[in-house]
Amino acid sequence: MKKYILAIDQGTTSTRAIFINHDGEAVFKAQRPVDCLFPEPGWVEVDANRIWISVLDVINELLVVSNAQMSDVAAIGITNQRETTVVWEKDTGKAVCNAIVWQSKQTQSLCEEREDKTDFIQSRTGLRMNPYFSASKIRYILDHIPNGQERAEKGALLSGTIDSWIIYKLTKGKSHLTDVSNASRTMLFDIFKMEYTQELCDIWNIPMKMLPAVKDNSFDYGEASFFPGKVHICGVAGDQQAALFGQCCFEKGESKNTYGTGCFMLMNIGHEPIISKKGLLTTVAWSEKGVPTYALEGSVFIGGALVQWLRDQTRWFEDSADSEYYANKAKKGSCGVYFVPAFVGLGTPWWDDDVRGAIFGLTRGTGRHEITRAGLESVAYQSKDVIEAMKNEAHLKLLSLRVDGGASANTLMMQFQADILGCEVHLPACLETTALGAGYFAGLHCGFWKDKKEILSCHSIAKVYKPEMPRQMADDLYEGWLDAVKAACAFKPKQHD
Repeated sequence: MKKYILAIDQGTTSTRAIFINHDGEAVFKAQRPVDCLFPEPGWVEVDANRIWISVLDVINELLVVSNAQMSDVAAIGITNQRETTVVWEKDTGKAVCNAIVWQSKQTQSLCEEREDKTDFIQSRTGLRMNPYFSASKIRYILDHIPNGQERAEKGALLSGTIDSWIIYKLTKGKSHLTDVSNASRTMLFDIFKMEYTQELCDIWNIPMKMLPAVKDNSFDYGEASFFPGKVHICGVAGDQQAALFGQCCFEKGESKNTYGTGCFMLMNIGHEPIISKKGLLTTVAWSEKGVPTYALEGSVFIGGALVQWLRDQTRWFEDSADSEYYANKAKKGSCGVYFVPAFVGLGTPWWDDDVRGAIFGLTRGTGRHEITRAGLESVAYQSKDVIEAMKNEAHLKLLSLRVDGGASANTLMMQFQADILGCEVHLPACLETTALGAGYFAGLHCGFWKDKKEILSCHSIAKVYKPEMPRQMADDLYEGWLDAVKAACAFKPKQHD
């Protein structure tokens, strides 16, 4: 039996390649940074060719550091930053311009022009009208390259999210494919019919012939012929759905939260989609033999970024990891201080772009320890906001929360999260859950793992945080948080030139 699954994890700021063994362990890794470009305020772009070069670099480095060959690889799994969009020439495989990154606001006006389509789009795609998603990015690119629309209609241009771009390059142009999870983030994909529809494409005047064919997550996407060894790409998933699968949230009601720059929370809601009325997104989690599993998704804009702000703007500590040390020095907790980190507005379930950050409850005795602790607690409060919306909408009880991401290493934050939620928080032994998810999809297709039951047997938990705070105290603290958010939303700063 071959030794490894090769997982390619292409993120916003870096590309990584990871070898996963049969025990579900990430045994070798390689990483390259990827530089984002900021041509105008609010715009975020990336050179698609630099992404492709970074993929080649990390694969080659991985082979060197592991002393392995591609013949040791059973299959390749790909996971990627979602929504980021590339348009390239069909004949040459060259990107026609920079890729537009998911974070970019440069297509805001295109979305505003179509505000009357908001309800229709959500009823079909489960998504909100927002420049976050891919459709407006494709439209923008076609509008800003020579003869873009004409070339697209003639079939000379192809488009796709980063997974499609990597697949196309690895297969030397033989496969123009994507998976259901990435397709469901384009605003062009009907999650009920499980296909792109002309109605959705017409809203943006996007020729359907540009779009990649949509496949199950475990599928033969083609031979990665750029490398020797006849290794096939057998698993693909967008990063958050990959993390849900990598956390083994296979059953309805199981949830995960990724604590990164922001927080991304997904709950498995089974085989029937729920269109949210509480500010959540509905997305396709994955598909097995044509049968989709859906998820509710909520986003917290400022998670780990708050710790970066405390580090860089206040200069109270030099390393983000030191935030826990200083927060623990607040012997009486945050002492009634609430930090609402609405630096870029508030996400789920508030969706208020105009609210700004605020700190409440300051006294003469308040210092950096209390404010730092209130900042860490705000990440847990915001996550509870999302979870409460999910529980109410899906009518499911949260038995436990599975966590990953850099900030999940913060013991104080994870314990407070368990206390505020009133349920267990599970930290996995392997934090590479995004890569694991893509690897699991690939391994299931090629027989590296025979089924999800075998994958579950590999999944191990490093630590379980159990609620320790009295329930009434936790409820009172959360009530105070809700009051702080309402106060922040009520304040609208006056702008001066």
